[in-house]
Amino acid sequence: MWASLAVGLLARPWARRVAAIALALLTIFLFILNIRRTGERAGRAAERLETLERNDAIHRQMLDAAARRPRSRHDLLDRLRDGGF
Repeated sequence: MWASLAVGLLARPWARRVAAIALALLTIFLFILNIRRTGERAGRAAERLETLERNDAIHRQMLDAAARRPRSRHDLLDRLRDGGF
C-alpha cells in the first residue's frame, strides 16, 4: 500500500521536483557537516603537533643542560671558581 502511494505521488512532476530539491539540500547539509568535522580533526592534529614540538624543545634543552654539566666534584669546583655558572 505504501509503495503504491509513494509511486503515485512521485508520478507527479511537482513531487519529483520537490524530491530532487530535498535531496540536493540534504546533500549540501551533509557536505557542510563533513567539512566541519574535518576542520575539527585538523585543529586537534595541529594542537597535538604544537604540544609535541613544545615537549621536544623542552627535552632538547634538558639534554643540552645534561651534556654541559660538570663531570666530577673537581670540575664543579673549577667552574665555580671561574664563575662559569
